[in-house]
Amino acid sequence: MEMRESKIINQGLEDEMAMWGYRPCLWKMVLVGIGAVCSGGLLLLLLYWLPEWGVKTTCTHTSLRDARTLLLRSTDEFRQWFRAQVHVMLAPGKRPFDSVDLQSTAQLPNGDGECTLAAIHEERYGVFPHIQPVQIHYFTLHSTKYYWNDVMHNFEIYKGLEDVKVSCASIHCDHSAGLSKPLQDYRRLFFEENEIAVRVPSILKLLIKEVLNPFYIFQLFSVILWSAEDYYYYATAIVFMSVISIATSLYTIKKQYVMLHNMVAAHSIVRVSVCRGTKDVEQAMSTELVPGDVIVIPANGMILPCDAVLVHGTCIVNESMLTGECVPVTKTSLPNSGEDGASTYSMEEHKRHTLFCGTHVIQTRFYTGELVKAVVVRTGFSTEKGQLVRSILYPKPTDFKLYRDAYLFLLCLVGVAGIGFIYTIILSIMNQVPAKTIIIESLDIITITVPPALPAAMTAGIVYAQRRLKRVGIFCISPQRINMCGQLNLVCFDKTGTLTEDGLDLWGIQRVEDGSFSPPEVEAAKENLVDTPFVSCMATCHSLTKIEGELSGDPLDLKMFSATGWILEEATEEETALHNPIMPTVVRPPKHVLPETNQNIRLTQNLELSALSSYEIGIVRQFPFSSALQRMSVVVRRLGEKHMGAYLKGAPEVVVGLCKEETVPQSFTETLEAYTRQGFRVIALAHRQLESKLSWHKVQSLNRDLIETNMEFLGLIIMQNKLKEETAGVLEDLRQANIRTLMVTGDNMLTAISVARDCGMIRSHERVIIADAVPPKDIQPASVTWHYTENPAHNTNNHNQVVEIKLEEGGYEAQPAQLDQSYHFAMSGRAFAVITEHFPHLLQKLVLRATVFARMAPDQKTQLVEVLQSVDYTVGMCGDGANDCGALKRAHSGISLSELEASVASPFTSSTSNISCVPNLIREGRAALITSFCVFKFMALYSIIQYLSVTLLYSLLSNLGDFQFLFIDIAIILIIAFTMSLNPAWKELVCRRPPSSLISGPLLFSVLTQILTCMTFQVLAFLLVRQQSWYEIWTPLSDACNVSHAGLSYSLNGTSPHDHKNIRNYENTTLFYVSSFQYLAVAIIFSKGRPFRQPSYKNWPFMLSCVGLYIFLFLIMLRPVPAIDRFLERVEVAPPPVRRCMM
Repeated sequence: MEMRESKIINQGLEDEMAMWGYRPCLWKMVLVGIGAVCSGGLLLLLLYWLPEWGVKTTCTHTSLRDARTLLLRSTDEFRQWFRAQVHVMLAPGKRPFDSVDLQSTAQLPNGDGECTLAAIHEERYGVFPHIQPVQIHYFTLHSTKYYWNDVMHNFEIYKGLEDVKVSCASIHCDHSAGLSKPLQDYRRLFFEENEIAVRVPSILKLLIKEVLNPFYIFQLFSVILWSAEDYYYYATAIVFMSVISIATSLYTIKKQYVMLHNMVAAHSIVRVSVCRGTKDVEQAMSTELVPGDVIVIPANGMILPCDAVLVHGTCIVNESMLTGECVPVTKTSLPNSGEDGASTYSMEEHKRHTLFCGTHVIQTRFYTGELVKAVVVRTGFSTEKGQLVRSILYPKPTDFKLYRDAYLFLLCLVGVAGIGFIYTIILSIMNQVPAKTIIIESLDIITITVPPALPAAMTAGIVYAQRRLKRVGIFCISPQRINMCGQLNLVCFDKTGTLTEDGLDLWGIQRVEDGSFSPPEVEAAKENLVDTPFVSCMATCHSLTKIEGELSGDPLDLKMFSATGWILEEATEEETALHNPIMPTVVRPPKHVLPETNQNIRLTQNLELSALSSYEIGIVRQFPFSSALQRMSVVVRRLGEKHMGAYLKGAPEVVVGLCKEETVPQSFTETLEAYTRQGFRVIALAHRQLESKLSWHKVQSLNRDLIETNMEFLGLIIMQNKLKEETAGVLEDLRQANIRTLMVTGDNMLTAISVARDCGMIRSHERVIIADAVPPKDIQPASVTWHYTENPAHNTNNHNQVVEIKLEEGGYEAQPAQLDQSYHFAMSGRAFAVITEHFPHLLQKLVLRATVFARMAPDQKTQLVEVLQSVDYTVGMCGDGANDCGALKRAHSGISLSELEASVASPFTSSTSNISCVPNLIREGRAALITSFCVFKFMALYSIIQYLSVTLLYSLLSNLGDFQFLFIDIAIILIIAFTMSLNPAWKELVCRRPPSSLISGPLLFSVLTQILTCMTFQVLAFLLVRQQSWYEIWTPLSDACNVSHAGLSYSLNGTSPHDHKNIRNYENTTLFYVSSFQYLAVAIIFSKGRPFRQPSYKNWPFMLSCVGLYIFLFLIMLRPVPAIDRFLERVEVAPPPVRRCMM
């Protein structure tokens, strides 16, 4: 019934959850209360750890509409449970964008018969008078509010203006005037204050949450039990270590909260200018903003407190906080006509017009007498920045096989403890032991079998690895992922800025003259080219701007513009008035490159200026580069001319499709392939003259599709993108380590394949098959075609050979089949999208052999990572952070080469801007993973060894002493566990990968073998000591050595009052020594070195600890020291002649 009445929220998103409704049940709550009292509060703890049982045992199931408590479960593989309380709010309308009459100003009663809103709500929202209020049910989870929708019969999120599916033109018409104050107050009921509030919890709250961890509760139980057994010193030592552990944990958590709070709080609350109607502008705090408000962007810029879409003006924005790309981005106003104007506004599709929260508007471009305005789209945690902060505040749990197996192994230990528990009870009853002693000793066996220090010991290896990574310039914000790096078997690389240099060098240009390509030219800044459309396009078709006198913008644009030698000038606000109504950016050539015919003519000053100005070009409008469209364009006017022109640049295959066919040379395809096969990055240019009737105002409202058509092809810019020095060597290391590498880039297919060959990702003898897919059109279904690219090792005549490939359920079948030849698939973003939609059964097979993914959009990179993970790859992603944030976050191990704030989206950030960090990270991950295995096996064996010792001693109604426990746990176990984690990573990657599971044959065999060995030696020692001629039931006078030591004076009946636990006996001392040596032996055996870690003899703290403890144990065994004997409650187990023989 519950499953039938469940609902899904956030369907299709990362945080999708199933939800059930409950209402409180009095009789269940009474029963739970009685159970809590009877169990001493343990039942409440159990219900706290298991929220689903906490709800089910205190509530009864009901419909979501009537629910007062909600039980939610994530639908991902983690199946996490959450509990949320439903609240009731009173408002004039049911939804934030409903049309409600809000003209009056009398007080609205905030409350109903069941609950009353707080006074603060009354003060803030009680401004709606005569309207009959409606009740709205809502709940809050992970800083997000969900409101009940009577139509959907489900809860929904109100994100912002996008909820009403408004068109771009409608934003201009209906939302650009601003909101009235009552309407703003009404919407704030739903969207609350515009603030990304990272509340720093109090120390007390953090302490309670930390102490209620099952690990610390178990330790508390153990300490109480040990105190009941009079093990005060040992209990005190454990309490002391726990306090230090809790204090360290609280300090770290508090510090992280404070850092995140400071990062978010910086510039998050500012004063803004808000429009009220067409002309009224008032100052307000940014916390008062709601979706639909219109804010004015000041000329000197600001830090955006919300997500907003530009409706007037242009902004230069630094988005490094979100993207990791420090290059300023030009944001233009939202289109308001044509197809673009009619399209529904989407932040993803219209991000070139959207200002994101937390980004820095450096400066604005505005028109005389007009303000730069933006409509608020999202506020608070719904913004892009808010979503990023939420992902940090509420991360998904780390899914790693090691941790799951560790829990299974602990369950096995609990099973072993259960056997010991039953054995102890039976043995004690048979020996007529008092009931109190039976209870204490049988529970004690559980605390021995499940080591309380296990979590801390396993974390040590990760902490040490994190410190080593920091020393080589790799910073980590998710330490648990370090172990995952040890299992990476595939790494995706971005191309530009990751495998290749950031900067591009201009190799040359190839212009089109009379419908055919002219020979390549190296220089673009020649006098005979200054007046050509080609150079004019290079000088104008960009998004460069001057910031503090320096040109700034995309590196490709910078290189292209600097190659022309032209000068960019941006008019001041005062100069703008002279060019009413536009303030254009002007580019012009320097005087020395003007044609000599103009320079040699003697002119008056006015004529000279007139001649110079004839080469000046004003940029009237920009259509910024779009990764989806793969192009950008500008509308320009040469000063002195009446008509305007348009220039376009972009991916050659895209630009050609927008040009008149007769202007494109017939050799275009061959020329382009010749360059891309050599690894050059090729940009195509085009131009058209616009109709003379077009005015500036009309141009500002034109759709870019109307501009970017019927162009004349101008030619190609050939850019050289060199490989970074480290790239080829690192990829070869990864290949030899049997780690697969892929290239995922937004660049041209053939360029990407060429770079893949140059860097060794595709080897010289291997062939590449391009998978091309075409979407369905008219009656033609979607189809996939395959063809070889040119193989340098083979005849070039076959480079377009079509190959038939059948991808059946069983695998690949290629014809013509060359079974002995290795091959790789390559596909474009378009093909990836078509295959994903129409041939999903092929996708997983393709990615098994695909190496190059070209022209991939940012969201497609993320989809590719998900597909690779679905075929059981442990995926790493390495990128520069610009368009890779989604993939970096989705991968098992994301490595950002950007040091900017966007690195918070990536688990790892490298301060070195090359991929040499990848093998370093994998080596450290492997070392940390092996360390975790070693420590886990050591701690498991430690508990089993001690369990065996105590079980054998229980047969004598004896036990280990307080200080014996203390010596073993502190001097041996703690020191060894933390020093054996110090082994550095092995210096090179090997082709073997460390095991990922504890539940595997070799590992279980090694553990079980050691358990049997230790058990055999302990049982033998226990039995053999009784067979010795000098053995007798121990009393203070029975130790032969004690007779000769005058310093030892025990009373004859001292055993009774001082040794009522029967600690001082030959069996105890024998097992103490044997088990101590076993702890050290097991540590050395399990401290694995190569091929993943440096050998243990290079870990001098570990070796020093082992040697020191061995020497100490041998000394006190062979040369007894009275003080130590008394401290450890030991006796001598051999007479002097035997000891002399042993020495």
